Amino acid sequence: MAIERLPRRTDGDHDRLVVGWFSFTCCEDSTILFTELLNDYLDAWKKVVEFRHIKALKTRNSLAGLDVAFVEGAISSDSQAEEARRIRENARYVVAIGACACTGKPSTSRNQFVSEQINERIRWYLSHFDYGPEVRKLDDVIEVDDMVRGCPMKVPAFLQTLNKYLDLFNVSQHA
Repeated sequence: MAIERLPRRTDGDHDRLVVGWFSFTCCEDSTILFTELLNDYLDAWKKVVEFRHIKALKTRNSLAGLDVAFVEGAISSDSQAEEARRIRENARYVVAIGACACTGKPSTSRNQFVSEQINERIRWYLSHFDYGPEVRKLDDVIEVDDMVRGCPMKVPAFLQTLNKYLDLFNVSQHA
């Protein structure tokens, strides 16, 4: 059964869209591209978007009351799966960003290894960096509402998706 999400918050603060940006197992090319977009859009976005969680830019982050969570990367461990579930619980909408989140690839290539191919060097990484036995795309772990595909993400698709949620939450883009 799909979870019904209300488009408007009830906390009385409707002037900005509350977003989080998260990154799991990937090359983080979409995060780099997103930070590059800030060169062109930061002044406009600050008026209509509250960046409540974005570790690439801030040290003080919060999951509380997210309208939209943008999630990049595949899920490669139980701890990442648990974090993804916490994000889902705190966000009205979740958008998978980039190829690894949307399709799992190329991160899920590791799932194709047969045990003879996993030498001691690879085993060491799997055991020392909290990697689980299998890498999964985001919607194998949590419900995803939208996807922005590409490696890195396609900028026009990302901008269209962001504008879609600004419109959905009735956030004026001319603030």
